[in-house]
Amino acid sequence: MATFVKACAATEIDAGTGRLVTIGDKEVAVFNVDGTFHAIGNECPHRGGPLAEGELDGCLVQCPWHAWQFDLTTGESVTDDLTVERYEVRVEDGAVLVAV
Repeated sequence: MATFVKACAATEIDAGTGRLVTIGDKEVAVFNVDGTFHAIGNECPHRGGPLAEGELDGCLVQCPWHAWQFDLTTGESVTDDLTVERYEVRVEDGAVLVAV
């Protein structure tokens, strides 16, 4: 069973942006898509680009290094058959919690 851990305050991530957080030994990219939060592994499986720095287009994030795109709701690439780890997220008392 996954344990939810506080990643950050919800107010720390503006709508349409992402942020890198470290939870234990994992780097997690947390995104705010119009008030709904999503979390995926930060490392692009193509060449290791930092997904938290990528641009959002709805629920798609584009890796800033080679423009590969990943669906935040599934972790699947829309560019190729690679996937990135996806984490369950919930918001409680103004905090973004990520299941690790």
